[in-house]
Amino acid sequence: MAHIVDAKGKPCPTPVILAKQAMAQGHTAFTVLVDNPTAVENLKRLAGNQGFEVAVREDNNTFALDFAKGEGCSACEEAVNSPLPAAGGDWAVFVGRDIIGDGDRELGTNLMRMFFYTLAESNDAPRYILFMNSGVKLPVENDQVVEHLKTLQEKGSEILVCGTCLKFFGIADNLKIGTVSNMYDIS
Repeated sequence: MAHIVDAKGKPCPTPVILAKQAMAQGHTAFTVLVDNPTAVENLKRLAGNQGFEVAVREDNNTFALDFAKGEGCSACEEAVNSPLPAAGGDWAVFVGRDIIGDGDRELGTNLMRMFFYTLAESNDAPRYILFMNSGVKLPVENDQVVEHLKTLQEKGSEILVCGTCLKFFGIADNLKIGTVSNMYDIS
């Protein structure tokens, strides 16, 4: 029986992450189940980028994407078999707010959680994660983000949190992860 990844009802980007995990586990043929067209398009792009062919079937608002490693595509084979980048790369993430965007606060909070989830699931962790202004609330108050930051720290990311900002918000004694830092170190 083929490997099945049930991603129905999972928010973006979870279906893509689950498919990438199946690939990383060595599955060369598997099926991903999703229930929305956006996930289908995202998974089709993933398949193409990773050297897989994909066939899409739909039944009663459930989509089944059958992944198969492409045959006879040397560029695809090279992409699939190339080593993953080392964690703790030469890049940084700067977080200056506790939400993403200027729209609805609940949506912005959910997007921020999903951003850190996606980053933690990636094979390319940043070297630094820098928190300033209201962004310092995340490693203090958001337990889901804290868990993702722990994963990133284990992958080699250094987490620096503005001490002045922590004091401004009255949360300096509540930091759950990261190093209290300053403008000089962060810049």
